[in-house]
Amino acid sequence: MLRTLYARLALVLCVLFCLIGGVFLVAALYAAHMYQQEVVQRLNRDLAGYIVKEHVLMRESEVNQAGLEALFHTLMIINPSVELYLLDPEGRVLAYSAAPGKLQREQVSLAPVARLLGGTTRLPVLGDDPRSADRRKAFSVAPIETEGHRQGYIYAILGGEQVDDIAGLLRNSYIIRWSAAAVAAALVFALAAGLLVFALLTRRLRSLSQAMEAFKRSDFSRELAYEPGRSSDEIDRLGHTFSGMAERIGSQLARLRDTDALRRELVANVSHDLRTPLSSLKGYLETLLLKDASLSEAERCRYLETASRHAERLSRLVEELFELAKLDAREIQPHVEPFSLGELIQDVMQKFRLRAREQGIQIEADMAPDAPFAAADIGMIERVLDNLIENALQHTPAGGTIRLALETRGDHVRVRVADTGRGIPAEDLPHIFERFYRKDPESGGHGGAGLGLAIAQRIVELHGGRLSVDSARNRGSVFGFDLPTHDFSRP
Repeated sequence: MLRTLYARLALVLCVLFCLIGGVFLVAALYAAHMYQQEVVQRLNRDLAGYIVKEHVLMRESEVNQAGLEALFHTLMIINPSVELYLLDPEGRVLAYSAAPGKLQREQVSLAPVARLLGGTTRLPVLGDDPRSADRRKAFSVAPIETEGHRQGYIYAILGGEQVDDIAGLLRNSYIIRWSAAAVAAALVFALAAGLLVFALLTRRLRSLSQAMEAFKRSDFSRELAYEPGRSSDEIDRLGHTFSGMAERIGSQLARLRDTDALRRELVANVSHDLRTPLSSLKGYLETLLLKDASLSEAERCRYLETASRHAERLSRLVEELFELAKLDAREIQPHVEPFSLGELIQDVMQKFRLRAREQGIQIEADMAPDAPFAAADIGMIERVLDNLIENALQHTPAGGTIRLALETRGDHVRVRVADTGRGIPAEDLPHIFERFYRKDPESGGHGGAGLGLAIAQRIVELHGGRLSVDSARNRGSVFGFDLPTHDFSRP
């Protein structure tokens, strides 16, 4: 029942209003009682003084019984709510107007008497009620003095038992009940308004909680069904944050699924690419072992050359795997230095010129003589050019052309490697830089391991760039990337 925030807030509000109502009621009753005592004492403060002035109550320290009884009788007729006591100088009760047997105190504390006689303005001053062992009430007091000698006090309790009964009647009166009902109604209305306000304030929070729960039950795959409002309070900021988080979780899960599919494909491709040269290498070596005596020197030499090519291919594949893993982990960082990019391109072209001639492919360069120096790792950029030219040679038929070009663009230099090969289908373009991605051989793919372009892309990214491609079927491909130029004016 109390598992929701609204239920807890409602309970706290109800308890708080009950406490406030109780405290208010107790305070109101106490204040009414004290106010009554104050008013009675202010109106009758000099009552005892009038009595002492008009009546002789003691003669030579002896009580004037006749005068006292007449006073008690008169007072009972005029104001029966006042109880009159005659005290000696120490506060002991000598006589009283109450009925016999009602007295509970034989002595009254003189400290409140001294305060009232001292002229204090903080009323009410409450004194001991002789008819109660612990009750204190408003009073009026006056000293009885003869020739400067204090013989005692007239002590008048201003609210006797009849007044107590009247106070009880007031507490049960229509006015008091109406006032209490009005206060209770006001508290109930305030409580209902508070609960309504809490319901409105927590409505968006409940909606967000339901959306989060639904998102959880959908295994974090369903789109979040929560629309944050336009305000900027904490709930909307929480909603915006969770919406972004849910979107990020969804994209990460989709990426994980794609990565898992790619991993399975990678394992299959690696197994295939490693198994093929290993099987060939093993087959030729077993043939040499079994038929060594019956093979001619030429056949033996051909078998060894074939086994060597497969071993070299296997070694190159393993090296590329390790190199790509290091690039992904950023264990290899570029050593930036200025170098002539034109000279590097000429050196790389010279390295592939013989192979291109054997395949009937022409390699050309289109570079300005004043091409600027690049600021990069010369070894890494050479590897990028090697991979791009290698890729172009694999996909360009005899009679085609591979062209390398440099273009200066402000503080960057653009390197392009273009070929007149078969081109790349549009559906393959988004995936060609993924590791172990190989095109369908029917579309012109060679069936290689697919690591060259992935390595080239990682190297370019380490230099702050991005390897781009522009290609179409039967129209060739253009690969390009930017490198920062070196400013020799800076140290």
